[in-house]
Amino acid sequence: MKKIHFRCLAALWLLLAGLSGRSGPAYAADGIETAGTALAAALPAAAGGLCLLHEDREGAVQLLESTALTLGVTYALKYAIDEDRPDGGTHSFPSGHTSVSFSAAEFMRSRYGWNYGLPAYALAGFVGCSRIEADRHHVHDVLAGAAVGVLSSMLFTTPRNGLRLSATADDGGCALHLTLIR
Repeated sequence: MKKIHFRCLAALWLLLAGLSGRSGPAYAADGIETAGTALAAALPAAAGGLCLLHEDREGAVQLLESTALTLGVTYALKYAIDEDRPDGGTHSFPSGHTSVSFSAAEFMRSRYGWNYGLPAYALAGFVGCSRIEADRHHVHDVLAGAAVGVLSSMLFTTPRNGLRLSATADDGGCALHLTLIR
């Protein structure tokens, strides 16, 4: 079953990478940008699909919370900083496509494990690279977008199964708690 998930995501990537229908080096950047844009929508949809597949209402709420924070922080920074894009456009920093993609990837990793997270992170990395390749973002825009997405999901997402590590502190001291979740 683990290999099936990876193969499905790999097949999706290959399908999306060929969406442009054009061939040759003149259209290579367009195809990469199109694939990246499609994946930026597909990754959050896949995360939502996992919640449905696992009948995981708590996970769906966590996904919505992390996505809302990701979008809020991303657009607040875009309008507060208003950096020019490499192609001459505005509102470059941070990359929204990248932030949403990495938010979904971190959600899948944190909630359902590395079997889902690893291919999702690879696809999110492709999204970031596609934004640079298409001259829509600078490298630092993509890195900042990835950081916003990952940190947003880290704040809201708890593992569905496995070990959960938490910490507490008060005037009397501090403690680490390790809980097995089934």
